[in-house]
Formats: sequence, C-alpha cells, structure tokens
Amino acid sequence: MKNMKNKSVLLMLLILVAACKKLDLAPVDRFTDLNYWTTADKAKTVLNTAYSQMFNSNWFFLNEALSDNAYNSRGDAEGVASIAAGIYDQSLGRFNSEWDNHYSCIKTCNVFLQNVDKVTNMDANLRERMKAEARFIRAYQYFQLYTWFGDVPLFDKDITIDEAKTISRTSRAQVVDFVLKELDAAAAALPLNTAYDQADRGRVTKGAAIALKARALLYEGRWQDVVTTCEQIMGGTNGTYSLFPSYEGVFLPQNEYNNEVILDLEYVPLLRTYSNFFDYAPISVGARLNAFAPTQELVDSYLMNNGKAINEAGSGYDENNPYVNRDPRLTGTVVYHLYQWKKPDGTTQTIYIKPGSDPNQNTKLDEYSPGSVASATGYYLRKYYDPTSSNNFQSGLNLILIRYADVLLMYAEAKNELGQMTGDVWDKTVRALRARAGFTDAAALTFNGGAGQAGLRNIIRNERRTELAMEGLRIFDIRRWRTAETVLNGWAHGAKYGSPSVDNGYIRANQRVFDPSKHYLWPIPRDERNLNPNLTQNPGWQ
Repeated sequence: MKNMKNKSVLLMLLILVAACKKLDLAPVDRFTDLNYWTTADKAKTVLNTAYSQMFNSNWFFLNEALSDNAYNSRGDAEGVASIAAGIYDQSLGRFNSEWDNHYSCIKTCNVFLQNVDKVTNMDANLRERMKAEARFIRAYQYFQLYTWFGDVPLFDKDITIDEAKTISRTSRAQVVDFVLKELDAAAAALPLNTAYDQADRGRVTKGAAIALKARALLYEGRWQDVVTTCEQIMGGTNGTYSLFPSYEGVFLPQNEYNNEVILDLEYVPLLRTYSNFFDYAPISVGARLNAFAPTQELVDSYLMNNGKAINEAGSGYDENNPYVNRDPRLTGTVVYHLYQWKKPDGTTQTIYIKPGSDPNQNTKLDEYSPGSVASATGYYLRKYYDPTSSNNFQSGLNLILIRYADVLLMYAEAKNELGQMTGDVWDKTVRALRARAGFTDAAALTFNGGAGQAGLRNIIRNERRTELAMEGLRIFDIRRWRTAETVLNGWAHGAKYGSPSVDNGYIRANQRVFDPSKHYLWPIPRDERNLNPNLTQNPGWQ
C-alpha cells in the first residue's frame, strides 16, 4: 500500500464537488458520477482516499495524553490538554474535527460503494475485495464515532446536504450491531495477510476485520464472543500471525509488515510522513522542544523483573535507583535519566534529565527545569522513534493500529472475566508476552492461580497498559473499565525532581478532572447541532 499513497487524490476531490443533479449527458469538462467510474485505477484512487482518511498520527499519539499515561504540556494539540483538565465544552475544536473527519471518510466509502459497480471492465474478484476494504474502513469510522459520542447518525449510502441537516442520531446499540455485521461481511470477502502482493501490503485483511470485531466486542464486554473471535485469529486459519521476537523490533522500520502487525496506518518516507517526535524526543538528540511526555504513573506501572509491582513486598524496588531491574518494555517505551539512547550510527548517547547531572552545564538540554522547553515530567518518548527519519524527525514509519499482542490480551481478559483463566491460557497470553519482552525470572512467568479472578484482572489490565503503552489505547480501556473517574482525577506526576515537601518530591505536572456524570461520552459538537437541530445532546451537556 506504500505504492498507492503516491497517487493523487485530486480525482476524488473532484468527485466530491461534482454537481448533484443527474444529467442525461455526461459533461466533458469535469468528473461526475456519470463519467468518472470507467477504470479500476480510478476506483482504486477513491478507495485509497478512504485509506488516507482512516486515522492520523496526532490522534494516535496524543490520545495517550487523554489518559494517565502521558501529558501534553504545550498548547492544546487536538484538544487533549483541555479534555484532560476537564475545562472544555461542546465547542472544543477536537470534537468538530473528530466528527467531520470520520464522516468525511464514511462519505468517501459510501461514494465508492455506490459507484464501483459502474466500472464494467473490472475483475470481479478485485471488485469484491475492494468493496470489502471499503466496508471495513467505514465500519472502523463508525466504531470510533460511537466509542466517543455514543448515539451517532448511521447511514450506509451517500446522503444529500438536506438529509445531513435533518438526520437524527441512531442508538449506539444499532450502530454497534451494524459495525459487527459489516466486519463479518468484510471478513468473508477479504484475503489472508499472506495473499497480498508486495505492492498491496498494508491493505485490510481478513485478520484485520476479525481483530477489529474482537476489539468492538471487548468494548461491549461480550466476553464469550471475544473469546470465540480471538480464537479465529489465534487458530491460524485466518492469517499468519505471531509475536515478533523483539519487543523493540516491532516498532522499527526494518521490521514493517512483520507477522505481529494486523492493521497499520500507512506512511511513505518523504511522501506521506509525520514529525511528532520533533516535539517528543530528547532535545539533545535533535528535538525542538518537549510538548508530550510520559507520566510517573505510567513508569510506576512497569513491574520489577521478578514480576512484582514496585510497591509490593519483596519487589526489590529502590526509589533512589528506580529504573534498574524493571520490565524491559520500560526501556523500549520511555526515556528516563541516564537512558542510553541508541543512535542511527550504532552508538549510544546518555540522556541526562536529573537537574544538575549533565556534564555540559552550558547546555543541559534535557534536564528537568520548570517552565523550560525540556520535558515537564522528566521523561521523553522512545517507542516509535524512527532512526531512518529525515530532518525534524520526518518519518514514514507505519503506526500499528492492531497487533497480535492485543489479540492475546483481549483473549486473556475475556477468559478471566468468564472465570476460565487457567495455566494454559496464561502461558499462551501473558507468559508469552512477558517472555518476548525479556522477563526471565520464573516468578514473573509462572501462572499464579491463587491471585483469584480479581487479582488476575488487575494483573491483566496492567499488562495491557505496559504492553500497549503509547499506542493510543489506554484512554479507551479506562473508559470501558469505568476507572477513568479514579485515575483521571487528581495530579498527573513526573519524576522525583520536585519539592520534597509536595507528593514526596514527585513533580506535579498537571491536575486532571474527570466528571463521571458526563465525561464518559463526548458532547455532540455545537456546530453540528447548530446545523442540524435534530441532533440531540449527551447527558450533562447543553
């Protein structure tokens, strides 16, 4: 799919602005539905536009700052600072952009699905595959919409402007049912991940449709259905998926399209790129400033090598030397004081973050200092750093939306909620993930049935947090677990570089507010309701 990103989307834009009135004769000076749909390549251009509208890098990273994993310290990128602080209303730009972008992509999919049959000289198998791709992408958009907003307008055809101004919200349950049925239909027609030619790598597969269905079911708490759906992937009959041997390697450009990747967001070096790391990485390695940083709460969630939490008796945790003997995934995700940053030339650079520690006190670029351009929490981001990125960290590295590790975690969570967590299930899921991460202590790898269902629930939830950190999923987990009201009220902290008299010296980075009476659903955007009075509002909003 990297290749298809090189194609212009101009044709699609022309379609969307073409005259609505159906004419007896097709104009020759512009594209319309009457004269555009003549070749498979033109149809692919429209479908490729839908792919480009699926998601974006800002949401991928910054959604973590909506959770307790990260803090957006500068400006209000994608509205996450306002949302995290609870100081927003229905006019916030993020709500409008989320609504508009998802429905724009849905429109593209509907235009494609309504017109692709007009291409008469198109291979029938290709046509059905492309229809399935469009149906998946449309289902993904509706999944995002109802997850944030609850009830949302549902339509499966391209509607007119007048219809858009009068349509009502559809119940969330109906939209969920539509998404699940669409994913089933898409899965039936999509190829396995091994069936695509290299030029089409990155397109939606049968496994992606099944995995997204599992995620949708997980968010609904339909545990037995989650188990059944995950087993369709774990059984190996719907694609070839496995854990990549190296946790760090999953996110490196030389390993794109490895067998752990089920669905990713496609980028192309020099052509379609993102530069988020310009404001996320340590300044001493070339970043401009820091605007997004992991929290102490995330760092604290990483276990010790013996499998114990840092506050658990016998863990061996040393608050004065906090980053030793920890879950190896911490080093693969977060940059901390004295971190050994791997450089593109194979050497390493020590990152000095503790105040007064940098040997070069004339620069001390990464040292924590309130109000400076350095990290506001004393941590920087490492996961998804692209060593092949160009100036200003312009990267064409794909961002993974669903990977096999998540399937294993969904399966483990559902099994435990059903009271069916056994040593065999543990070994296939949590043990496999920890072994891949680099745990070697038997205590961290061995199933502890004595923990009981509640204890195992906490273990599995924490495993999701550390395995999937900085992949944009934490906010959805704490919302569906209904724990957001606990973890998003109070201070988000940074490293122990603050006043010893306040919170034991841990930086108070940002005060969070989460009102459970209304914050579990985003408000319907004010601009949308001004255009369409039939759109009702969510509870607690005006």
